[in-house]
Amino acid sequence: MTLIIRSLIVLALTILPLRALAAVEIQEVTSPGGITAWLVEEPSIPFVAFDIRFKGGANLDAPGKRGATNLMMALLEEGAEDMDARAFAEAQEGLAAGFGFEAYNDSVSVTASVLTENRVKALDLLRAALTAPRFDQDAIDRVRDQVIAVIEQDSRDPQDIASARMNALAYPDHPYGSVLEGSREEVMGLSRDDLLAAHANALTRDRVFVGVTGDITAAELGPLLDRLLGDLPASGTADVAAADYALDGGVTVVDYPSPQSVVLFGHQGIPRDDPDFFAAFVMNHILGGSGFASKLMEEVREKRGLTYGIGSFLVPRDHAAQYLGQFSSSNEKTAEAVQIVRDIWADVAANGVGADKLDAAKTYLTGAYPLRFDGNANIAGILVGMQMQDLGLDYIATRNDKVAAVTEADIQRVAARILLPDQLHFVVVGQPEGVSTGGL
Repeated sequence: MTLIIRSLIVLALTILPLRALAAVEIQEVTSPGGITAWLVEEPSIPFVAFDIRFKGGANLDAPGKRGATNLMMALLEEGAEDMDARAFAEAQEGLAAGFGFEAYNDSVSVTASVLTENRVKALDLLRAALTAPRFDQDAIDRVRDQVIAVIEQDSRDPQDIASARMNALAYPDHPYGSVLEGSREEVMGLSRDDLLAAHANALTRDRVFVGVTGDITAAELGPLLDRLLGDLPASGTADVAAADYALDGGVTVVDYPSPQSVVLFGHQGIPRDDPDFFAAFVMNHILGGSGFASKLMEEVREKRGLTYGIGSFLVPRDHAAQYLGQFSSSNEKTAEAVQIVRDIWADVAANGVGADKLDAAKTYLTGAYPLRFDGNANIAGILVGMQMQDLGLDYIATRNDKVAAVTEADIQRVAARILLPDQLHFVVVGQPEGVSTGGL
């Protein structure tokens, strides 16, 4: 089979639907060496998707070494064992394998898409990247330049500026309070030894979660898990502590020369394991999570024309939870939009959302859920997310029942509990008229 044909098969199979949601059957597989994975078998197509996550992520950066985990992950496919960056890329291309390496605050992610016929060889190549990265100085210098270009680009983007300022104000004493890429000065100061230390801390067997979907059986997967991950260190440094939320209600204006202001607003949120999370999830869908059908969109855009778009979203991180929203508005209309957001926040907290909106939200949320299972890679990612959030093997089968069980009284209770209009803090990046830093 030619390389082009194999590559086309990989591309096509990543976008094909796997099967009906009702037929998704999850197996828990434990390797002879004790590594656990969740598996959904799909033998009809000669392709396997792996999603491997390690808890901890960029939060584990050593003091003064912010950005080390992010740079380290970006270098994993820049050479391993006796292969330099070019040789590694040629080996990967020759196997028609796709690898991905990403860093987040709470985890690092490794994804792999491999053909059945090349499965063992492709995973051996991935094992080399995970266990024996070279971190050659020329590769470090080249990728460091790319990271710094991203940092400088983000420093000019009003949305990134708003997010960075909100996080810095909310979590001043925690890694959440700084960008995971690090500052230009921090990244310039990172050495090869710093990257080796970040690698030893981030990629360890006690932090790993694995989701696998495709043409592989449980009996075949077990030994492969040990072959792929068995040589990683058993454990690394301790995880970080919970993040204290330090932000009160108010406004922070960041001067930015633009006819429009970008506004990020929010307060503390609700943890993923809270008994009220499903009710909060449905409530947020109605308040600001459903696009043009949301109350915020109706009040701020449709009725008053203050923005082109507005939304809100729950952010349940591992060590803190936030409830955030965002919109953009012309500088002369920003003050009015800020006030309307506070008013809607207070109205839903006091009065709930109404039976009609709740019924519509439940219909949409339960109907749209199967659309998430639209390919092997997506399903592997869902399997990993379920494990990391301790949702249980039956979550896919029971999730829609939990959404459908949310009542109007549940919405009323959770809205009164978690919507805190006086605690909303607005970070405004622009030159808004009639808005200044201070209390509301």
